[in-house]
Amino acid sequence: QVQLVESGGGLVQPGGSLRLSCAASGFTGDYYVVGWFRQAPGKEREAVSCISSSDDVTGYADSVKGRFTISRDNAKNTVYLQMNNLKPEDTAVYYCAADQARLLIRLCVSTEYDYWGQGTQVTVSS
Repeated sequence: QVQLVESGGGLVQPGGSLRLSCAASGFTGDYYVVGWFRQAPGKEREAVSCISSSDDVTGYADSVKGRFTISRDNAKNTVYLQMNNLKPEDTAVYYCAADQARLLIRLCVSTEYDYWGQGTQVTVSS
């Protein structure tokens, strides 16, 4: 069965860095896609970044371009989100989502994903 385990969240000062990890199990081979989403109190859930199963397509929200980097290590069945130059507006619960790769999937659309992690809190504050 599919299981996603997130880690790496915490409290960091503005300008600091964190690396989130999403360990996936239960998928066949490497043929799954992953998206990172976040939700802050009083705000709608938004896509942060996403990556294809073949690692040839990535997407980023405009608000994080140049600061965040998504990557995957298939040997470890893990997807990472490296977050640099963090800002207070990055504060949110971050969720990892994954699903089997399929034709025409919209990588950065939350409703495309059936499997979700428990979420990890990221707080950026001085």
